[in-house]
Amino acid sequence: MGIVFFYLALMVALGLYASRRQHDIEDYFVAGRRLGAFSIACLWLASWVGGASIVGGSAKAHEIGISATWYVLALAIGCALFGVLFAGRVKRLGDRHGHLTYPDFIEHRFDSRTRIVATVTTSLAFIAFAAGQLVAAASIIEVLLGWGFIPCLLLSGGIVVLYTATGGFLAVTYTDWVQFVLLLVGVVLVGIPIAISNGGTPAALQAQLPASYFDPGAWGWPSILALVVSIAFSFFVAMDSFTRCFAARDARASGNGALLAAVFMLPIALAATWLGMTAAVLFPDLSNTQGVLTTFVVELFPSGLKGLVLVGILAAVMSTADICILTVSANLTRDVYQRYVDPAVSDRRLLRMSAAASALAGLVALALAWKMQDIIDVLLFGFTINSAALFLPTLAAVLGWTLSPRAAFWSIGLSLLTVMVWRVAADMGLGGVFTTEPLWPGLVVSAATIAVLHYLARPVPGPAPARE
Repeated sequence: MGIVFFYLALMVALGLYASRRQHDIEDYFVAGRRLGAFSIACLWLASWVGGASIVGGSAKAHEIGISATWYVLALAIGCALFGVLFAGRVKRLGDRHGHLTYPDFIEHRFDSRTRIVATVTTSLAFIAFAAGQLVAAASIIEVLLGWGFIPCLLLSGGIVVLYTATGGFLAVTYTDWVQFVLLLVGVVLVGIPIAISNGGTPAALQAQLPASYFDPGAWGWPSILALVVSIAFSFFVAMDSFTRCFAARDARASGNGALLAAVFMLPIALAATWLGMTAAVLFPDLSNTQGVLTTFVVELFPSGLKGLVLVGILAAVMSTADICILTVSANLTRDVYQRYVDPAVSDRRLLRMSAAASALAGLVALALAWKMQDIIDVLLFGFTINSAALFLPTLAAVLGWTLSPRAAFWSIGLSLLTVMVWRVAADMGLGGVFTTEPLWPGLVVSAATIAVLHYLARPVPGPAPARE
């Protein structure tokens, strides 16, 4: 228990320290555009390898086996592709035009109404991401401290909101260095050997688990394909992907940071799956599968290591929540208030408003967290919103393809509406076509809208002039 409180206090201290080192809005949102490749890699890992990857991934492995590894593998694929294809280009464009956020970039390429619909899409996704991470953090603290869920949710959410609101992107960077080290040590370097010593050897797992647990396609290949595509595409459109590029000191650091993060994701994928499958042998009848990893650690790890591992897992969860909250804060202040309400707002006032907006975003995420249940399902819905609605217009913007602002606006808006309606219909049990993953109809609507509006925008040749 002591190590948990020490960790939480350290996060607050780092946030307060960072608040004393920021001088303007660039410091708050992109750390002064001066981060190296390792810091960028830590930010990628902290944002994308959180509650879903560790807590949710191990729970999925407890349920279906090695096929659960696809979640983090999809993250690694998306991160590597973004690093190779997009990161350097986005960094150069961001520096050239002074972009701080993804909607900044979208408006520069298209127009202000496209910025609005992109901001709405981004905010919806990242509020859901933050809420899911706070639920995972609260479930860990609940097992550790024996408190009720609501007090644990308030504690975890309060700490994340406090250090994010006070310290901004610098605080996220400082805390993510600590959280990344704790994650690797706790889950990979300590977790796997403990699992092996408690019956989790490859031979023992193969002997005691059903054959389906060793089928890479047990999740279902249609679901796996949608999972990989939606997550990989999300890297190309998520606002925090662009923020990381803007925060890098140069294009090389931006690209190398993404590639380094993709490499680090691989042992984390292995560890989460290994621990989840070992838990399936030792605790086959758990009623709450979201608590698989926490139960495994509490029941089997030595006292000294127990706190370290759980703090490492908690670090992964909280480090994802902080960047999600900061992203929504940037949407509210930079993309809404400064752009449409008071373009002449001073940096000092916008800085104070950004801290308040971070607090507000955290409170909204806390409210939504009461309703969250399946972590991976909620996060995949967020990935689907981003990838289906934003991927094609963003691809056109970065690569310089011809696409009218009208086509971009309606493509994003109609695709977002399609995904939302499709998901609601599926949740209502309507069946039929609504059993299809909403990613595919969302992408089809996006592509069809672009094609039709691009065709209609083509100039119609007039009659040839009469010859004299």
